[in-house]
Amino acid sequence: MAGVKSVGKKPCATLGGPRISKPLFALALLILDSILVSLIIYHVPYTKIDWDAYMSQVDGFLGGERDYTKLKGDTGPLVYPAGFLYVYSAIKFITGGQVFPAQILFGILYIVNLGVVLLIYIKNDMLPWWGLGLLCLSKRIHSIFMLRLFNDCFAMTLLHCSLALLLYQKWHLALIFFSGAVSIKMNVLLYAPSLFLLMLKGMTIEGVFSALLGAASLQILLGLPFLLTYPIGYISRAFNLGRIFIHFWSVNFKFVPEEIFVSKEFASALLLLHLTLLGVFAHYRWSLHEGGLFHLLYSRLGNAVSRLFSVWQFLSCESRYKTLSREHITTVMFVGNFIGIVCARSLHYQFYSWYFYSLPFLLWKTPLPTSLRLVLFAAVELCWNIFPSNFYSSLVLLCIHLSILWGLWIAPSEYPYVDGKPSQTKLE
Repeated sequence: MAGVKSVGKKPCATLGGPRISKPLFALALLILDSILVSLIIYHVPYTKIDWDAYMSQVDGFLGGERDYTKLKGDTGPLVYPAGFLYVYSAIKFITGGQVFPAQILFGILYIVNLGVVLLIYIKNDMLPWWGLGLLCLSKRIHSIFMLRLFNDCFAMTLLHCSLALLLYQKWHLALIFFSGAVSIKMNVLLYAPSLFLLMLKGMTIEGVFSALLGAASLQILLGLPFLLTYPIGYISRAFNLGRIFIHFWSVNFKFVPEEIFVSKEFASALLLLHLTLLGVFAHYRWSLHEGGLFHLLYSRLGNAVSRLFSVWQFLSCESRYKTLSREHITTVMFVGNFIGIVCARSLHYQFYSWYFYSLPFLLWKTPLPTSLRLVLFAAVELCWNIFPSNFYSSLVLLCIHLSILWGLWIAPSEYPYVDGKPSQTKLE
């Protein structure tokens, strides 16, 4: 079948045409998109959604309010962790709370984020050179950054920086960036199961603990002004996992009747499906060459527990590990997040930024023909640009998501390590 990628081999970078330097093409994309961003800022009207609410919440924080339950805006109470307040307080200081200079700032953020994403793709060498252009073609993403000024933009930029650092094996610094992203918006936690699995495979157990400690310390440090005053209010608002979204704004499950959409049974079923899919992919795909998930956990955590009986051995002994390949790191991170997207109870329009930049990578991981990959990519973009979403657009989007997920399931599992020979282990 066209597009099938052999394990351990690099995908072809051209389609029978001249070989074009990907870094140079990426630089050209950044320049051209910078021009487009400028035109959008200067000529397309800003859409008022959450900016005024953000500024109201920041005003309360800067005014000395430390009770999270009292920080509110015209769209409702503050529901993001403390990092959000620090970021938007800095934005208010720089822009004076004015929209136009904030749009310029978000335009710069868009280009920085695009540059980091292009670096991730170049280091993976998964797409043909022209495929990098897909990362610049979303009308909705341009709108989310320059015309809506959502906090998702900062969260995902930090997440992409974290992923780029992982590709360079900078685990501890990557965890700091990851924690910073979580402090702005909790959707980043969709990457957490994948990240933890990669840490177990690519770090010593001692390294895993120290990296997690650093990430947790950042969360505590950022939330300290609230944890010392009104800890319950902060934790319950900033890390509320039980929020019920409004049916009208759902892009992915608008075809589900509202009474079912808001029910606990529907939420529980999606959570169960999410955990099941993560477990299945982790066991049969991401841990295939280690003999499966349970064997990996036993070999890594079991050895650590046995060493705990000797404090000196625990502190000084380096457990064996191998360097993970860039393709494996990116695959596990992007697929893990995509599973969360498929099972998300509700996707609002700004949530497209959570996974848009992973779509070309995911599509090229599947054994689908290139023509079908492009059709699916365009269809996803079309669904996200239908406003308001309706029965058919949300159903089509779900079908596309499931098609991509199936393609990822049947795709060959890449060898996860930089050196060594692929294992012949088979899981029935």
